[in-house]
Amino acid sequence: MIQRLARGRIHYAWIVAAVTFITMLGASGFRSTPGVLIIPLEEAFGWSRATISLAVSVNLLLFGFMGPFAAALMERFGIRRVVVVALLAIAAGSALTALISAPWQLIALWGLVVGLGTGTMAAVLGATVANRWFVARRGLVVGLLTAAGATGQLIFLPVLAWLATERGWQWVSIVVAMGALLVVPLVVVFMRGRPSDVGLLPYGATKVEPLPAVTGNPIANAFRGLALASGSRNFWLLAAGFFICGASTNGLIGTHLIPAAMDHGMVAVAAASMLAVIGIFDIIGTTLSGWLTDRWDSRKLLFMYYGLRGLSLLFLPAAFGSPNFGLILFIVFYGLDWIATVPPTVALTADSFGRANATIVFGWIFASHMVGAAAAASAAGAIRTWFGDYQMAFIGAGLLCLLAAYLSLQIRPGLDSGRATEPMIPLDPRGPLVQGSVAGRR
Repeated sequence: MIQRLARGRIHYAWIVAAVTFITMLGASGFRSTPGVLIIPLEEAFGWSRATISLAVSVNLLLFGFMGPFAAALMERFGIRRVVVVALLAIAAGSALTALISAPWQLIALWGLVVGLGTGTMAAVLGATVANRWFVARRGLVVGLLTAAGATGQLIFLPVLAWLATERGWQWVSIVVAMGALLVVPLVVVFMRGRPSDVGLLPYGATKVEPLPAVTGNPIANAFRGLALASGSRNFWLLAAGFFICGASTNGLIGTHLIPAAMDHGMVAVAAASMLAVIGIFDIIGTTLSGWLTDRWDSRKLLFMYYGLRGLSLLFLPAAFGSPNFGLILFIVFYGLDWIATVPPTVALTADSFGRANATIVFGWIFASHMVGAAAAASAAGAIRTWFGDYQMAFIGAGLLCLLAAYLSLQIRPGLDSGRATEPMIPLDPRGPLVQGSVAGRR
């Protein structure tokens, strides 16, 4: 069946991209669940919002720091194996969460186990598929796969909020576990690691340009990538921008917008639906961002995205005072660049460090994204606990986004150093094609 599909009119790269989209769509639904559970867990156990936010922060940290290691594992053992194990981890951690009775259990299961699983299927998965399977339309594919996150919110959040309200928060964990298990057969049957596995060139390629085969310990390879990238100015500028990106999206809005809206009198389902509508506009914005990344200067795109996001966050406290017009305006402008920063960041990473190194380096940049998200999730929870509202958190995030806009213009175009053209990971010395491809790049 796979061979027939590979010989069909549709390039098999698009089938792999579709399977990846569905997988990342599911991962985004799992990732968005903490925002639905915060208030039900408060009511069920009497835990403070700061305590629950700590579990969310652990989840976000692992979601980010798994990126470079997931990239190295995919290079070493293949995409299919790694994604299947990650889905099984999500299913186990989520199902067991329904049995918790203490904060440490929430941290261990939702924070640790689910964080490791979802982190394996973060933006690094989309970047890996785009780099391996596409030469043409690569920016567009990164945009589409990144938009899967918004689609997951669109599908899951209102349903999960309804379940938490009408059936109890435990049903949220059970449904998430079932969703993870349903994706496994799709990955097993249709996912393939490289175009050569089905006898094809990458989409848009006219000649064989194999990436070097990877050997060695995946953990050591991931740290080797960090060691070389850390000497680059571009790496730190991209990482700083993505730190702020994570703080202003997953950490603040993704975790706390629903409880903040409920503080202003919204019911849970309406608040979750508001975040889902942001997802609708993000599908448009992120897909358009991928298209623009293939055509425009990625640094200027990042400047525009961070600047607009900062202005929308500064406006959010006033928007809550005018829910009919103000919140609609916020949803539109914030939604259009919720994660539109990913395609130009992936492109700048590849430009700065070379295609052979791009996935692992982007994994570390994405880790900074989730460090920022974890910091913002905890900080916003603490601000709400201490001051009784989120106003200072929204204003602070808006100012940080304006700083990220400035930093984006400081990135230097092109390869950042001569070392960036060298592969950061050990190469398989066997095979003339691998040797030839490395020599060609040198």
